[in-house]
Amino acid sequence: MQENYESIQTTGAELFAISSDDIETTKRTIDNIGLSFSVLADTNKDVINAYNVLDQTDTSIARPAAFIISSDGKVAWKSIDTQNERVPTATILTELGKL
Repeated sequence: MQENYESIQTTGAELFAISSDDIETTKRTIDNIGLSFSVLADTNKDVINAYNVLDQTDTSIARPAAFIISSDGKVAWKSIDTQNERVPTATILTELGKL
């Protein structure tokens, strides 16, 4: 997603990631990967559970997922992915273009 962050912003959207890791681990990940978008450390998994993306085979993590939240706060599009296959950014950009 980092490689396409500017393209996402060009659509008028903003990108946020949510991690089940603690704050320090999340900060290290941001620094190591060089992320320029915001990452929420959701250690209690409040947001992860609210969006129903808790991994049922390993409840310490979330399933990879992408959500587009419209300006009125509603889920306009979503993709719940697998660890091995994730929705291409091009698909997300196409969906953003439909808003």
